[in-house]
Amino acid sequence: MDSRTHPLAHWLALHRAPKVGPVTFAKLLNYFSTPEAVFTAKSSTWQEAQLKPALQNYLKNPDWSGVERDLAWLAGEQNHILTWADAAYPPRLKTIADPPPLLFVHGDAALLSQVQLAMVGSRNPSHSGESTCVDFAHCLSQLGWVITSGMAIGIDACAHRGALNVSGLTIAVMGTGLDVVYPASNRNLAHQIAKKGALVSEYPIGTPSKPQNFLRRNRIISGLSLGVLVVEATIHSGSLTTARCAADQGRDVFAIPGSIHNPLAKGCHLLIKQGAKLVDCVQDIVEELPVQLEIVANSPIEKSSLTGEQTLDADYQHMLGYMGIDEPISIDALIERCQLSANTVSSMLLVLELQGQVTSQAGGLYMRRI
Repeated sequence: MDSRTHPLAHWLALHRAPKVGPVTFAKLLNYFSTPEAVFTAKSSTWQEAQLKPALQNYLKNPDWSGVERDLAWLAGEQNHILTWADAAYPPRLKTIADPPPLLFVHGDAALLSQVQLAMVGSRNPSHSGESTCVDFAHCLSQLGWVITSGMAIGIDACAHRGALNVSGLTIAVMGTGLDVVYPASNRNLAHQIAKKGALVSEYPIGTPSKPQNFLRRNRIISGLSLGVLVVEATIHSGSLTTARCAADQGRDVFAIPGSIHNPLAKGCHLLIKQGAKLVDCVQDIVEELPVQLEIVANSPIEKSSLTGEQTLDADYQHMLGYMGIDEPISIDALIERCQLSANTVSSMLLVLELQGQVTSQAGGLYMRRI
């Protein structure tokens, strides 16, 4: 079949037009109704629409070879191209000021419409920052959140791995075409994400790594999500761009504080001064976002029917074993007994409380329910 007759052909051709970004693409659709109508219009109509000469020249001779590459990629397994007109296009992303007209997706495209939290931060995090990021991603995944990030080295990669470590779902928004893995050191991570989530890009197949593309993709990371958690960031970190995008889009912004002497905490402190919510445990995020009960009710933990200890994994069984029915216990005591991180214990207690397994008492104490 001639690639020009494919239903997506003119969408892809217009998407490849030079200097036609989301805003211009939207204006063209408003004027001409469909991408095909843009190409088939008369020169006089182009002039009436005040199209620039360079765009008119492109419309006369589109990049059909590039379109063929896009369509050849689409024919691959688990590859998808979503347009604004597609019912599967993520509705949350569509509400931002400049949503991408096309999304290239490798993996589970339906995942883009699920409830997500973005996690971003430094490309050169401290060991403590990496550990904190993995813990938060681990706990949030267990609560049913999809973890979204940019697959950069550092905090992004830790966020993805934290979700994958507990068989959670994760989305990577890339600044290249999906046939290009950047950084190359994350190639194995990209394969893992594709199996348990999705790789996403607004850029056509063959698009190489360019610095400006990564700044542009940040609005997609925040646009897909209900909120953005910044784990570690310097004052000049690109993660602050993602946080600003989130604020502009009406999303919640969360930041983890650190030492006043740590330059990797200064970006988070700046965000907190500007109104971001200070976060030191998973509950701070869950309590802020009103969808928490809906997420937990539909999480894999609930689907496994928590009707008794035999349905819980080993960590949950051990925790319940350390808790008395008549004697409340503190979180600190559980952390010491279970030998788990504070974030992990806090997350597990939240899940068990929402499932009716434990009750919270005054003074930050917890007790098992019969």
